[in-house]
Parts: sequence; C-alpha cells; structure tokens
Amino acid sequence: MKEEDMSENKELYLNFDEYIRQGEPAQRERAEAWRVAIGLQAVDGLKTSEYLQETARKNIEGEITIDEARERVKQYYIKKTAHGNGDEDKEEADLVSGNISKLLQTDAFTYSVAGLSAIHKAIFEGVFKHAGRFRDYDISKKEWVLRGDSVLYGRWQDLRMAIEYDLEQERQFDYTSLNKEQMVEHLAKFVAGLWQIHPFGEGNTRTTAVFTIKYLRSQGFDVNNDLFERHSWYFRNALVRANYRNLNKNINYEPLFLVRFFRNLLLGENNTLKNRYMIVNPPEDWKMPESEQVQDMYRTSTGQVQDKLYTDNHNIISLIKVISDKQLSVKEMMYGLNLKGRDNFLTLYLIPSIEEGYVRLLYPDKPRHPRQKYLLTVKGLVLYKNI
Repeated sequence: MKEEDMSENKELYLNFDEYIRQGEPAQRERAEAWRVAIGLQAVDGLKTSEYLQETARKNIEGEITIDEARERVKQYYIKKTAHGNGDEDKEEADLVSGNISKLLQTDAFTYSVAGLSAIHKAIFEGVFKHAGRFRDYDISKKEWVLRGDSVLYGRWQDLRMAIEYDLEQERQFDYTSLNKEQMVEHLAKFVAGLWQIHPFGEGNTRTTAVFTIKYLRSQGFDVNNDLFERHSWYFRNALVRANYRNLNKNINYEPLFLVRFFRNLLLGENNTLKNRYMIVNPPEDWKMPESEQVQDMYRTSTGQVQDKLYTDNHNIISLIKVISDKQLSVKEMMYGLNLKGRDNFLTLYLIPSIEEGYVRLLYPDKPRHPRQKYLLTVKGLVLYKNI
C-alpha cells in the first residue's frame, strides 16, 4: 500500500466538486454522501468502477433514487459475463459505496450495540455473508505503519460486553468540564476505543467511520466530509497508532495523529495529514518537521481557525443556559426563559438551536412523543461550559 493520496480519484472528485459548489441543496447532499462512500473504499485498497461513478452521478442529479442506483449496480454484476483481474474488488467497492451512500443520505441513527451491528449489515449487505454478525474468532492484522506488527484487538468472547461498556461510558460522559480542545481529544479517544474492539471479521474501519459520522451529526456537528473522503487511509492508520503499544520496542500509544484528524474535522483546522509521519521508527526524512508543529500551534493560539462550536445568536445562548445539563419540556423551557408565546419561542429559540446543532430531542424518531424532552448535544454542552 503506497503512502500518500491513496483515496483520491481526482477526475471523479472534480465532478463532485461542481455539484457541491453549484448544485441544488439536495444534489449537494447526495454528492457529499457519494464522495465519502467512494473515498472510504481506500481503507482496504479498493477503487470503484466507471459504471458506479456514472450511476452515482445519475443519483446525484435526481434521475434515479439511491435504491434504484444500488439495484442497478447489483444487476450490473449479476449480468456481467466477462470478468477481469480486480473485478471482485471493484464489485465490493461498488456495492459497499452504494450502501454507504444510502446510509449517509438519511438522518436515522441508533446509538447502541444493535445500531452498530445494523450499520455493518447495511454497509456489507450482498457483499459479506457475515454482514451484521460479530466474529467468533480472534484476529490480528499486519500493519504497514507498524512495520508488520498488529494491534491487539478485542477477544471474540468479550465483543458485545466491550461495545456496551464503551457506548455507555460515552453516553454518561460529562462534557461540561471540558474546553473545545479537550472535547476533541475525548471524542478521538472514544472512536479509537470503539474501533480497537474490531467486532467484525472484515469492514471494521468503514463501519467505524460511518458510525462516527452519524454519531457526530446526532450531536450537532457539521462533519467535514472531505476528510473521510480524501484521508480515509490516514484515518485508519491514525486509529492503528492510537491503539498500538509495544513496550519492548519503547513504543507507546500515540493519539496525536487521530487528534489532528479530529481537530480538522470538528474545529476547521488545517493540520497536515501524512501517512508517512505515522510509521513507527521512521527514517529521518519521514518524520514530521518541527516547522509544521509550530505552524499548528500558532494557528491554534492566534485563533485563525474557523470555530464551529460557538454562536452569536443570543436567543440560542439564553436557551442553552436554561437547559444546562437537564432534560426539559417546551413548557419548562418557556418558563425558564420567562416567555409566554409558544410560536415565538419555537421560531426564535428552539428551532434555531436544533438547526445549528446545540439542542436535540430526547426521542428524535418520535417528535410528537407525549413525554418529549429537549437536551443539549455535545456541541451544546461545550458551549454551555464556555458561557
């Protein structure tokens, strides 16, 4: 596996860029979903076919639905009679890209062990017979960045318990004591820990990436899709380094690279992401230059980054203060704000807070739930802490 730019298919990306810059909102959303879906195939060294790219383009332009696009790709391989070298890999990449695109074109998300399994099943439907099922054997994988060594993955007997533990710890974690840098570090640590369990026989990184995107969206973040699209191989190698320790070789866990990825993802920073920086015991010319580290420090200290965690909307700030660490109904929020007009409250306070990702519903799948409550997202909790 070569070192840099492994996920790039520049011709296709340029076409997608046109939709994202100039297309209608629905086209932009579909284009971003396809870009991520196709880019993630580089995690396993896969590339999509020209047929998949053309099918994706038709879906983006609204000529066919995402389900029709997936069915066309499926039928293409069923009817294909001539098979060349690499066709099996292209078939996997094409089918999986369509499945991921469908997942990313919907907001539905279940934060649970079953939800994680459902994502794997949805991604690899029609590709792996074991789609959605936990492995019943132990695994190891030789890693380029570890010079052939492997991360120590979870025992197959402990998989469900380990996932349940990590998800519950994250569910109960109090973000209000953290600043934005600490929040990013914690989110990176959570994702790294979840990936290290490696519950499936294959497809763990692509599943973790989709789960991460949907989880961050559910917590109010506008995820920078370019990173998962163009740097999916970096994302995987960063997960490896965050979970690898070999005391005999004087190598400890190194979360720095994954934190850099997440700072770019959530804070809009532009930290350099190069795979060669992550290889253990790198040659001198592969080490990260000190000048780049200084530039990153300068960019942070001078505030020259786009800050996605704050707002100048005073109504949103007032509502965040009222909700704080509680779960409140509409009536309780209006009482806390000393407001009587429900329509004005919804229009000026609640809806903007939800749309900007600071407030979420306790029962998002049932907006009219009789016991509906509202609480702060992770993004909202960070803002609450800082105000």
